[in-house]
Amino acid sequence: MALLDKNDKKLVKRYLVWCYKTTKEELDRVDRKFTQLKVDDFILRQLTDKSAQSQYKKLLNDFRLYIAKKHGEAQADKFSGNGSKAVRCEYLFLKNRFAAIEKAIAFFLGKKELKVIAALYEQEMTARILQSREHT
Repeated sequence: MALLDKNDKKLVKRYLVWCYKTTKEELDRVDRKFTQLKVDDFILRQLTDKSAQSQYKKLLNDFRLYIAKKHGEAQADKFSGNGSKAVRCEYLFLKNRFAAIEKAIAFFLGKKELKVIAALYEQEMTARILQSREHT
């Protein structure tokens, strides 16, 4: 492959950053539900109080229902059919696309730049969370 000139390299980098960001966001929409469920389950175990008042128990039950709903959504986003462990083609394509984008970044920009882009993505996502405001 011919070497990229300075301008082409900038354009390729911007495009690959965009590809990384958009694909990773889409993949994270599915995967984060599963990681959130692990955290939610831990939190629920910490909140469980057998001697709690009925209002507290109602709040716990509401949280359980929220977790169950999220579990169903996560399963539907990633797997085909009820109780199936067969991964949906859309999810598999997304996962493979993301792996291909990472390889393209390493090929065109280098493995070091892949680490930089991944770190920038994590910083951006964390900043979005920290900067979000409750609407009251």
